[in-house]
Formats: sequence, structure tokens, C-alpha cells
Amino acid sequence: MAAQKNIRLKADFDEWFPQGLYLVGEIAPVTEYQSQEDRARNRPVRPRIDEATGFALYRGTFADPSAEKDRDKSVTVEFACAHQPVPPQPVTGAPFRPVVLEGMTVAPRAETSGQAKWITWVIRATGMTAPGTSATVAARSAGRSTVTTEVAGRTAA
Repeated sequence: MAAQKNIRLKADFDEWFPQGLYLVGEIAPVTEYQSQEDRARNRPVRPRIDEATGFALYRGTFADPSAEKDRDKSVTVEFACAHQPVPPQPVTGAPFRPVVLEGMTVAPRAETSGQAKWITWVIRATGMTAPGTSATVAARSAGRSTVTTEVAGRTAA
């Protein structure tokens, strides 16, 4: 049995991030590559579109305190949604914002560098909420999530 191309598997937020996830910085739109020729001709920058949903992509950097290796503690998250996601309110005295990803899916991606090969997990979702909110509790009990993220977790191949 062959796996489908560009398969996305449903994932449970609590299994992937048992100690939570924290937004570092801001959420920004993802744009398509623009060559020097395009910039010289003042062509407009186009947003990158998610091929599965047709929504624009937004990206943010998150911290994962449960990661075992230092290189896995930083997680790039991509959101596929109609509007730019708004992060929850910051916690007083904390430098990062705790979040819960909703509509979370994961997809494997093969990476290579010379002869080294590993698997990178691309995590996608449809939104994010603050931990402990009623929407978060309801989504967790229903087993769904809503944010898209990209995790650079490496597994030796």
C-alpha cells in the first residue's frame, strides 16, 4: 500500500507538545519567492497559498520546552486560514505567550544534507487559542485542533 502524496495526518496537540507551546515574536504572512528581476520590475509580492485548503499561509516561531535536543526547541508554525491569526493576550511577567494549536495535522518531509538523511515533521493547523479557554477545552475534548506548524524534528534515516 502506497501513501498518498502530500498526506496530512491528524495530530493531538497534547501528544506532540506535552509541556505546551509558546509563541516567540509575531505572526507574519508567508510570501512566494520573488526574483531580483521581479523586484526590479516592481511586481507585487504574492501571498503563498496552502495547496490543500486554498487559504493564505502565515508563519510564526514557537518554543517547545518538552523538546529533548536544543535544535528541536524552536518550532516554525504555519497557519492556513482566511485571516491572519491573532495570538492570545500575553501573560503578565512572561516573555512568551502560551498557545494551544487547533486543527493540527502533521506530514513527514525528507531532508538531506550531503549523505545525511532525516525526517522533518511539518505541522499545520487552522488556529490558536490560549490554554485553558473554553474553546481550547472543548476542542481538546473533541480531539481536534486548528493551527499549522512546521517542526524541524530530525530522526536519523
